[in-house]
Amino acid sequence: MIDRKTIEQIMDVAKVEEVVGDFVALRKRGVNMIGLCPFHNEKTPSFTVSPAKNLWKCFGCGKGGKPVHFIMEHEQLSYPDALRWLAKKYHIEIKERELTDEEKREESIRESLFIINQYALQFFTETLHTTEEGKAIGLNYFRNRGLREETIKKFCLGYSPERRDTFAKTAVAAGYNAELIAKTGVCYSTEDGRLQDRFWGRVIFPVHTISGKVVAFGGRVLQTNAKAAKYVNSPESEIYHKSDHLYGLYFAKQAIMQKDRCILVEGYLDVISMYQAGIQNVVASSGTSLTIGQIRLIHRFTNNVTLLYDGDNAGIKASIRGIDMLLEEGMNINVVLLPDGEDPDSYAQSHSTDEVEEYIERNKVDFIKFKTNLLMSEVGDDPIRRAGLIGDVVKSIAVIPNEILRSEYIKKCSDMLNVAEQLLVKETAKIRMKRAEEQQKQKFENKQEENSENNATAGDDEFRQNIINSYATNPLHHKEKAIIQFLMKNGGKLLQVPEDKLNGTPAFTESVISHLYYSFEADGIEISHPLYKKIFEEASEHKTDIDFDPENHFMAHPDHEISSLAAELCSEHYMLSKFFGGGQEKDGKKKEEDNTRESNTHNDLAVLFEQTTRLAISYKQSIVDEMLKETMARLKDPAVAADPTALQETMEEFKFLKDTQGALNDVLRSYGFGDIALNV
Repeated sequence: MIDRKTIEQIMDVAKVEEVVGDFVALRKRGVNMIGLCPFHNEKTPSFTVSPAKNLWKCFGCGKGGKPVHFIMEHEQLSYPDALRWLAKKYHIEIKERELTDEEKREESIRESLFIINQYALQFFTETLHTTEEGKAIGLNYFRNRGLREETIKKFCLGYSPERRDTFAKTAVAAGYNAELIAKTGVCYSTEDGRLQDRFWGRVIFPVHTISGKVVAFGGRVLQTNAKAAKYVNSPESEIYHKSDHLYGLYFAKQAIMQKDRCILVEGYLDVISMYQAGIQNVVASSGTSLTIGQIRLIHRFTNNVTLLYDGDNAGIKASIRGIDMLLEEGMNINVVLLPDGEDPDSYAQSHSTDEVEEYIERNKVDFIKFKTNLLMSEVGDDPIRRAGLIGDVVKSIAVIPNEILRSEYIKKCSDMLNVAEQLLVKETAKIRMKRAEEQQKQKFENKQEENSENNATAGDDEFRQNIINSYATNPLHHKEKAIIQFLMKNGGKLLQVPEDKLNGTPAFTESVISHLYYSFEADGIEISHPLYKKIFEEASEHKTDIDFDPENHFMAHPDHEISSLAAELCSEHYMLSKFFGGGQEKDGKKKEEDNTRESNTHNDLAVLFEQTTRLAISYKQSIVDEMLKETMARLKDPAVAADPTALQETMEEFKFLKDTQGALNDVLRSYGFGDIALNV
């Protein structure tokens, strides 16, 4: 259990732009920063970061919060583990008791797999550097490939011994569960139940997540053996889906953002040698064909991609395969083919950084020139094959989402292929129309499948959806959300209750929380939504605490549900609501927002009283409205209509509720508020 003081320290130190910036390419827009949301597919940034408020918010998917909530979402961590992640980043010590054996057994499989992978990484690197076999075979191989010691250590390269069960026996002896070891893919179980190493006799290339966790391994065989695959990679697991990972991205992400370009190569050693040569904005698809998931990873950091492949037929085909997918995701593409017989690894080893950069700059061509020149060399003067070439190029242009860019490429294609521009426009439109119909059909089928499966969304999505669902079953929950949101923002501030001339009560000041608490208590009202009620009751315990800051209190709350809700509500009122975000000065300049109690001027006290009173009365009116609906339904019930006593009681209840409605409006008018609705 992490104590509140430590949580508050982590919350205070963690800067949202630093935490989010490790995973998302951000650029300045006024006082805020924007980027592509990592939690849903988008081509236009709707993800906003506010350094001043230390909040992030996506206007596309609705997620938002403090740095800790970003780490929870991005790394799929629990609230305590996300806090530990931030504590480690900012070197904050967390003192916790040791987990019991039972608690260790209850650790999630996902976390256990990461732990085993980390142990495997340590085993492979130590084997490489400290054993005779590792140094003689593995280390010697890497040095012969031109890798320096610091590069080998940077990429955590390793070696797995020739004996087929060395790691398996070592890991089991260290106390790791054999079944979970097999789940990572580092080992596998034979038919007779023995645990064997997957990567025996191979040099090891660890695959890191974007945050640096070891998620998988690649192993290259060193012996000449026609029966053995040159490379063996970790199989898919609960923590590793190869289509969602790019080799080297953990090391390249900062350089990609700085250069605003990602260089895409094919293999592990291509990445490592380029990085060692000083070209650090480079990643690889790890021996798999480029996938949409990998492209979207790149898209978080840049829109610009350079495909750098061998100049042979295999390299050319690899370039072609990825072009349309990159275009469809809105990427700007250049292609560079290396001289025959060269690959990025060999070229980087034999040239300086300046020479490599100069070659890329001098030889890069946009996709349409690359594809057209390539296909033209194949078709010659054959008119049928030429028509096919034009159709192939037009298909690539048609997937580009940006209309202006699409138009520019059509003009270029028209000039290069000597084809009427209008004809290309027409063909492009036909392809896009057909694609749109297919996508619509697919969406319909997916929707039907979702409805039939009716699967509940896990984690925070489930929590968020439960709240949304509650609005449908209880209309009061919308009002209660407004109350809690208002309380988060203003609960600790003071308001001034004016003099009550009828009762002779003089004017006095109290906190917003206090005013809401006594207003509801006087009428016997309780918040109906369980989570909102819990927050309101906890806030009410601080109604006389002059230093109470509800926003920070609930954002740093040990209860994950409360903390997540607080983050969501606070990010909404900072980034969405004009009411909470301040107004505009007459000269058009934005007012500076000041939440301190010192800014509570006399005018502020009066305004807060009006806002709080309207909010409370609006909620009470909603309660009365719901009760009136129930009463009206009973009046229409034939059983009630047939019972004079029940009918009389229901009529009296109806009259009482109507009178209460009028009385609430009278209260508003008595303060001179009129019937203006509260804008929340």
